[in-house]
Amino acid sequence: MAMDSAAASGSVRRFWDKYLILLGKNNIKPTAQRWYVRRVEQYIDHYQGVKLSTHTAEHVTDYFREIGSQTTLKDWQYAQVVDAIQLLFGGLIHSPWAKDYDWQHWQAFARTLEPDHPTIIKDISNLQSENLADSYRGSLVRNMSRQNPEYINKLIAVIRSRDLALTTERSYLHWVCRFLSYHKDATTYADQHIIDYIEQLVIRRDVSASTQSQALNALVFFYRHVLEQEVGDIQNFVRARRPKRLPVVLSRDEVRDVMSHMKGTHYLMSSLLYGAGLRLMECVRLRVMDIDFAYEQIRVCDGKGKKDRIVPLPSSVKLLLSSHLDERKKLHEKDLENGHGEIYLPAALARKYPHAPSDWRWQYVFCSTMVAYDSRSGKTRRHHLHQTALQKIIRDSARKAGICKRVTTHTFRHSFATHLLEDGYDIRTVQELLGHSDVSTTMIYTHVLNKGANAVKSPMDSLNM
Repeated sequence: MAMDSAAASGSVRRFWDKYLILLGKNNIKPTAQRWYVRRVEQYIDHYQGVKLSTHTAEHVTDYFREIGSQTTLKDWQYAQVVDAIQLLFGGLIHSPWAKDYDWQHWQAFARTLEPDHPTIIKDISNLQSENLADSYRGSLVRNMSRQNPEYINKLIAVIRSRDLALTTERSYLHWVCRFLSYHKDATTYADQHIIDYIEQLVIRRDVSASTQSQALNALVFFYRHVLEQEVGDIQNFVRARRPKRLPVVLSRDEVRDVMSHMKGTHYLMSSLLYGAGLRLMECVRLRVMDIDFAYEQIRVCDGKGKKDRIVPLPSSVKLLLSSHLDERKKLHEKDLENGHGEIYLPAALARKYPHAPSDWRWQYVFCSTMVAYDSRSGKTRRHHLHQTALQKIIRDSARKAGICKRVTTHTFRHSFATHLLEDGYDIRTVQELLGHSDVSTTMIYTHVLNKGANAVKSPMDSLNM
């Protein structure tokens, strides 16, 4: 018995020695190696009595879902758990399924939404607070709200009463706070103050024309709705030159090459960006009830400009999306059992339909692999996944595919519009699918069509050299 115990002890030591060597080869810092060991020990203890060589992808998936329900685990800690277990099965145990397992999904989609993220900041600000700016983490807004609370709070209140986008709110707050910091005297604001400020943006900071226009719009809004002063003629000021930019468009082969380096959820999401022309936030905020398999369409609710529209659901991804929703429903049922199966809804909807937050139909299609707890609202929810995860995956996939163009999530939307026009679809139809208010916005996609002046043959091709 003593010999058996000694042999087992020696086997365990050799196992951990090999794992530590593996960590070193993968450039894991010595200070972090003990935590990697700890993560693997916790995993082994979770399946006590089950040999590692017999573990399957289902074992790992169940474990990731289990720890994803722990509100005390931070995003980077969760990613460390995934990395530790990936090295275990992929580099030490050499399990045959580990090579094709979607480790990237669990790592990339673990990041939870920040308290001031546009999706949840309104929900947090419903709390009884004298200072609406408390929901912002940025020091500029918080400091300025203490110096000029009547201005900042009124600005936030007016923006939200008009139900403007949260990105607009953050942008306007940014520029107004910088303006108040630039002009210290809050009692003598005049049109010349606006001109002075937006001119120095160009002269001293060399900002773009769009940035200058954004600052001007914010200050005009501030004057009219907070200071209650009409803005006079402020046309004569130094303007930044506005360049004419053309969208980056991928060919069909390039789209195929980029997507060939994706799999699982990120492949599915990229398919919707390209196949339905969705914007990034429209994709990550999709709810189950927005998917219509019978009519092969997706309902985009509350898109840019507060507009709804219908876009096509690609037939080629119906089966994959249906399978994804089956797994998503299992996760939702488990969340309900653990007491955090509610989803974020705007306050008015949540009051009107009190059971909707836990209803399956309202759940996000693409959710974070972790639940998030907010101490201010007291809510624990599984929000939609963070948009930066898909951005990084698409960028990395383009690099692996050897694409030299600047590929972003919006590049797929540009490609969607251009390829529809190439296929002969009417520009008004494409305008409606994209949700553009003006057809002139959609016209920019005609720049790559092999029609009209763009089909001019280069004289170089006629030299026959």
